[in-house]
Amino acid sequence: MERVHRGLSDGGAGGTVLLQPSAVPATTGAGARLRRLTSRAAAPYWQAAPLALVFAFFFVLPLVVTVVVSLWRYNEYSITPALVGDNYASVFSGCLAELPSLCLTFKTYLSTLKFCLLAWALTLLLGFTVAYFLAFHVRSLTGQMALFLVCTIPFWTSNVIRMISWVPLLGRNGLVNSFLASAGLTREPLTWLLFSDFSVALAFVHLYTMFMIVPIFNSMSRIDRALLEAARDAGASGWQALWNVVVPLSKPGIVIGSIFVVTMVMGDYVTIGVMGGQQIASVGKVIQVQLSYLQFPLAAANAVVLLAVVLMVIAAMTRLVDVRKEL
Repeated sequence: MERVHRGLSDGGAGGTVLLQPSAVPATTGAGARLRRLTSRAAAPYWQAAPLALVFAFFFVLPLVVTVVVSLWRYNEYSITPALVGDNYASVFSGCLAELPSLCLTFKTYLSTLKFCLLAWALTLLLGFTVAYFLAFHVRSLTGQMALFLVCTIPFWTSNVIRMISWVPLLGRNGLVNSFLASAGLTREPLTWLLFSDFSVALAFVHLYTMFMIVPIFNSMSRIDRALLEAARDAGASGWQALWNVVVPLSKPGIVIGSIFVVTMVMGDYVTIGVMGGQQIASVGKVIQVQLSYLQFPLAAANAVVLLAVVLMVIAAMTRLVDVRKEL
């Protein structure tokens, strides 16, 4: 309280009057919200906000638009906004009627999954071998960096150029057939070397093996070498130590590399088109053809179905190991 001495008008006697201080204004709701936004607890959210906005604009928003467009009607002349499932019915048209035979959609997905499985198995074999060599046999960091640089040199050129470079090697009059004919190993050129399942699988391995090497090497580089020494001291052979020590501890890298390869192969239509001679079907190729004919709602429905299949495959992979330990 504030003490103020003032003269009283009646009698001039001095006195003391106690004045109550003015009340402190109550905190408004806007002020409380402002303090919450500027508090330390809110700092992580502000730091993550820019990346979250970029993620929402370039990833979530296109997915939402694709799902919405997949529900629209279309004909040869126009696209009409609507919320119908006609396009999804067209994707699986005749699949039930043709049972036990497979309809065209299921055959296309089986063809895509076949190349996905081949590419995954081959890239995993090569990627694990190369990563194991770099992690356990190349001791110096300089040597590892140099070999990594050699592996990344092909990525300095376009994927299409790298694919086309196989044509002079695998063609009917290419270097491989010329060598086989000159060595007397074949009488006629081998036609299955190019524009075939073999050439498509070879191109996938060429393009995506590096995406398997890097995460597996990252997992192997964290393995304590004392574990391998302990396994050898316990009488384990080299293969036993590899299977019981290295492989289990490398599972996060294997799963991450597998996710990279599977997602890229499932949606890749350029490689199948170029290396398959436009004769091999895939889901990505179907979507590309539908887009070229301006069938955007049908292509969007196919893309949503493909996304669902890829997400199920990824969910099955992530159930095997917790990839968050690797990140």
